[in-house]
Amino acid sequence: MPQPASLDALRARIRDHYLAPEDTVVPGLVALAGLDEATRDKAQARAADFVRAARANAERSGLIDKFLQEYGLSTAEGVTLMRLAEALLRTPDAATADSLIEDKIEAGDWAAHAGKSPFPLVNFSTRALMMTAAWLDDVEAKDPLRRMVRSTKNALDRLGEPVIRASVGQAMRIMGEHFVLGETIESAMKRARKFEDKGYVFSFDMLGEAAHTEKDAQKYFDDYKNAIAAISKHSHHDYAPANPGISVKLSALHPRYEYGKKTRVLPELGGRVCELAIQAKASNMGFNIDAEEADRLDFSLDIIEQLMRAPALAGWDGFGVVVQAYQRRAPHVLDWLAALSRETGRRIMVRLVKGAYWDAEIKRAQVYGLESYPVFTRKVSTDVSYLACARKLFDNIDVFFPQFATHNALSAAMVQKMAGEHKDYELQRLHGMGEALHDSLLETGARSRIYAPVGGHKELLPYLVRRLLENGANSSFVNQLIDPDLSVDDVVADPLDEIAEITSYPNPHIPSPRDCLNGERLLAKGWDETHPPTATKMSPAVRSVLTPISAQPIVNGELLSGAKEPVVNPAFTNDPVGSVESAGEEAVNKACAAASGFASTWASTPAKERAGILRRAAEMLEERGEHFMAIAVYEAGKTWPDAIAEVREAVDFLRYYADRGEELQEEPLGVIACISPWNFPLAIFLGQVSASLAAGNCVIAKPAEQTPLIAFEAVKLLHEAGAPKAALHYLPGDGPSVGGPLTAHPDIKGVVFTGSTEVAQIIKKSLVAAGKHDAALIAETGGINAMIVDSTALLEQAVMDVVASAFQSAGQRCSACRVVCVQEDVADRFNEMLAGAMAELAVGDPSELYTDVGPVIDEEARRNIQDYVDHLKFESTLIATAPETEHGVNGTFISPAAFEIHKLSDLKREVFGPVLHVVRFGADKLDMLVNDINAMGYGLTLGVHTRIDETMERVARRARIGNIYVNRNQIGAVVGVQPFGGEGLSGTGPKAGGPHYLSALVKRPRPEGDSPAPISDSDETSLEKAAFDGAVENLRPWGAMGRAPILDKVMSTLAGFEAAAQEEIRKALSIFTTNTELPGPTGESNTLKLRPRGIALCLGGGANVSDDLKQMLLCLAAGSPVIALDAEPAKSMIAALAAAGAPKGLVNICGPHASHALLRDRRIRLVAFDGGASARGRIETVLAERKGAIVPLLSSQDAPWRFATERTLTINTTAAGGDVRLLSLGE
Repeated sequence: MPQPASLDALRARIRDHYLAPEDTVVPGLVALAGLDEATRDKAQARAADFVRAARANAERSGLIDKFLQEYGLSTAEGVTLMRLAEALLRTPDAATADSLIEDKIEAGDWAAHAGKSPFPLVNFSTRALMMTAAWLDDVEAKDPLRRMVRSTKNALDRLGEPVIRASVGQAMRIMGEHFVLGETIESAMKRARKFEDKGYVFSFDMLGEAAHTEKDAQKYFDDYKNAIAAISKHSHHDYAPANPGISVKLSALHPRYEYGKKTRVLPELGGRVCELAIQAKASNMGFNIDAEEADRLDFSLDIIEQLMRAPALAGWDGFGVVVQAYQRRAPHVLDWLAALSRETGRRIMVRLVKGAYWDAEIKRAQVYGLESYPVFTRKVSTDVSYLACARKLFDNIDVFFPQFATHNALSAAMVQKMAGEHKDYELQRLHGMGEALHDSLLETGARSRIYAPVGGHKELLPYLVRRLLENGANSSFVNQLIDPDLSVDDVVADPLDEIAEITSYPNPHIPSPRDCLNGERLLAKGWDETHPPTATKMSPAVRSVLTPISAQPIVNGELLSGAKEPVVNPAFTNDPVGSVESAGEEAVNKACAAASGFASTWASTPAKERAGILRRAAEMLEERGEHFMAIAVYEAGKTWPDAIAEVREAVDFLRYYADRGEELQEEPLGVIACISPWNFPLAIFLGQVSASLAAGNCVIAKPAEQTPLIAFEAVKLLHEAGAPKAALHYLPGDGPSVGGPLTAHPDIKGVVFTGSTEVAQIIKKSLVAAGKHDAALIAETGGINAMIVDSTALLEQAVMDVVASAFQSAGQRCSACRVVCVQEDVADRFNEMLAGAMAELAVGDPSELYTDVGPVIDEEARRNIQDYVDHLKFESTLIATAPETEHGVNGTFISPAAFEIHKLSDLKREVFGPVLHVVRFGADKLDMLVNDINAMGYGLTLGVHTRIDETMERVARRARIGNIYVNRNQIGAVVGVQPFGGEGLSGTGPKAGGPHYLSALVKRPRPEGDSPAPISDSDETSLEKAAFDGAVENLRPWGAMGRAPILDKVMSTLAGFEAAAQEEIRKALSIFTTNTELPGPTGESNTLKLRPRGIALCLGGGANVSDDLKQMLLCLAAGSPVIALDAEPAKSMIAALAAAGAPKGLVNICGPHASHALLRDRRIRLVAFDGGASARGRIETVLAERKGAIVPLLSSQDAPWRFATERTLTINTTAAGGDVRLLSLGE
């Protein structure tokens, strides 16, 4: 007889099945369920009888059930109401609440639901919604209902928003009361009596989805203690499962209930739970540990084992756990629980649920790049798993008291059939759901328990939305029960019959996590640091196997010698990670000569072959990912999650640019200098290099002097993957020794740079001074990035996103949040929560998985940041600092700090570290706030937390920002999903990981004119100032206007503008006005848009009039007003615009020449000129002296995208509580 598996072996089996393939898991579950056809038929017949009875008595169903039948998730109005319910009750100020109501109610087509429900009360509610929408609508009412509203307009005006606000708020509270038993445990128990009289038992859940601060955790702990004390007064039975109980969420009891924090959290959280359990044991009541997200399961099992072995809890059969059937490892969890119960001599309650976080698990797996999902992708597979797990519960009834949570009549009937002679089990339902079914079950003698949430309106919101999502989903039994369009047979379809018909168990509508990019390419492989087998590889022990790396310049595959310097670990400055020998001018000349000599060979290499090399490199980098992560940790001070992201982004760049390179037709530039930063020493390094190689250019790569080792290893990997050694060279060193000579070298035809704005300007000047005015320059620079939080935002979510955006990577990201702008109505609460969240940050050794914030890169950075913080302490109000750095490290650490400042203009420069500023704004000052953000001159990232769509759209229209993120953090752009890059002081464009990047690394068509430069070394003239007035006035309106009809008329009246050129403008207009929806993970919307650059200065110089006209028309088509020279083309354009009815001032004449002062004016965002090379050189020389943004010099021959700026808008569509689209998918 085989020996039972040990607990360790069973635990390993759970971990092995975390992402087990559905095709191997589901057949085993079918066999495990062990239900013969006759038994299933009887259960199906019983369930069908219930459905028919329920439909016959549909009037007895609750109002909410009826309402959700009409307004399910398949309707836009149902989604709108869910989003309104999620946000309204927490919005404290009347003005914003009114805006929220208007935003949501006006968006719905309520008339489409008028009279459609068989229930009068629902139709009455629909009419009320129609009346509200009509009253809010200023458009003249046309239909009879709206005319009726207009006839009573005066009365409505007198009542106005306050009445609507109160009415809608009350409706939301009524919905809440349907699902929440009471605001306090006392009121809940009082309300429970009428259900207890029917025979129900209760398990109370104190609402609180998760603690974000220690104060939250203490509050929830006290709530649980008080609830247990109150429930204990009603626990009179000797048998614990017969008494009322309580359900406890571990995430509510500790703000850092995460696998990485296990060392700290296990004793702290375990102690709190044990204290509550001991209190519950004293009354012999039930005490269940709720199941939560899949990444917390393993940790929760540690807590459960600790409690099962606690001597103080011995002899008590009221302890219980929850198991989720939708997890593929659920049966193995039950095996482990059964073995643990036998080993400890305990009998426990096990509540079997299907699972409540399915959509979130699907999204997480895609975001993390996992090989598969931890949950089933078909509902029918979950139903089968539920039955298989039910069988395990009954097979282990000696150590389990089974509890079956279900609202599905067939599931309940099958459980009853499976039970046979067993009576020692119960069924369960949620308060507000499944009442009719469980009433009928009680009548058959079954035992039923109500899981009853308790809490106030603030705690209600997340729970309410989750319940609305469950009820409203098309696949929900509660939704289907009274849906007349579904037959009874469909509602009670046997999952075992359905699964037998399926040939492929994965849902075809849900791609595997790494295939979520619509087939464009494979998403980079992820490493899940919450999965124990992976997490064990991420510890300080890695240091002992990381051998020292000796980096040297590589030219033509040959290692060159140079001055040798140690490379040290920024967390332990006495820990040398390796060494680097720096290049000098001789190495620069040698590399340039080698690259230039090979340039034509590499350019003629088929694009497919070049792409194949990059794809091989991507595969090799994934295979060696852990090695590169370790270097990132020890050389760059990255935490493990950041190191994972670093490798994944590098892989994504390699594959993305390989694909884009195969699409290119243009001729490469020749030799590109790639100058990369230390904050993304692998991802940006390989992004720059792979893009340049994919476009057919040879590359000389200069890494940041602080992080040469990881770049050295990356170059070796590319060579091994097949990149010709003459096509890729590596020159470590500082700016003066390598960067300067490299950018000035005549063989360098383009520079790709990421770093500070100041250095980008130096590079621009260097290129021009070397006579390379046509050299390409892609500069990605910094930003003073803001996040806006209005009073509809869920502050817990906003604070979490701010903390991640500001302090992850020790704030050393270009995209990091530097200032959060909080609506004054919620600012005090926000600051309190921010301080609490910062108190939980761990600052220290990044090689420890529990560390949140590692070191800054070096002593110079540390000193500069510390000086700034010391200064701020006198100028601003300190909100909070994170705890001091852990003992034992001796590196360059700065504790995160947050300060409240008076106004945005107090910020004078970007501080590249973990320093956050907070500023308040009034609800009526939103436009002014965005203007102030624009006025800072940077334009990299912006976060927006709001539940009002109109607010999000308003900010997105007004902000001159490259990447805008809504209801999520503002860091971690994914290649090809959120193309990344800014405008103004934040960079030149195009966006990295975007469709135009490679097009900036090929030769541009040369303008055909030979005119001299029409510029004069003089101050700005009065005519130029007047021209600015007209252009500024049209800047925003013209960009937002429908431009195509006007420009069509203009082109038809312009003499000399040929038909072919007109067609080019029409195509350009289509490019400028078509938004590109980008592929990405579920629960997220990503859109790439081309938007106006700003005021354009058109200097003519074309070989013919058509060129000069095309210059202006491209700018106008992009949405940019024009300042032009006093010449015939501009006069013709002005006349044609007037004849077409265009706004006055779209084209403004500045005089016969443009002054140097005009060229240097910061309001000029692009210059166009079609003259010859020497004339363009003169103009570029002036432009290089500009202070502020680097602006392009274009011509009429340039591709249309160059005349616009790219903007990416990313929206977290699950922010209101769930992924509606995913939950509505079919199978």
